[in-house]
Amino acid sequence: MHSHPVLSWTWRTVVATVGLVILLAGLIMCVTPGPGAAGIILGLAILATEFAWARGVLRFARAWAHRAKERALEKARRRRMGRRNARSV
Repeated sequence: MHSHPVLSWTWRTVVATVGLVILLAGLIMCVTPGPGAAGIILGLAILATEFAWARGVLRFARAWAHRAKERALEKARRRRMGRRNARSV
């Protein structure tokens, strides 16, 4: 498909459209109920299949999501430890 100029252009347009729609839906879900971060990462992953700039943004977004997960887990661990210490008193 990439060897033919018209098919390559058409394919990149379809990938860009689908990726941007999912990315925008993820951004909207950040302020409304829904899995906003997942939508953003999925949209970037789709865009990254064809666009180099999206690979860099996806790498940043995945690192951000990983750090957010680690902070949430650490907060939950501290909360559990606080409950255990309160029970033993």
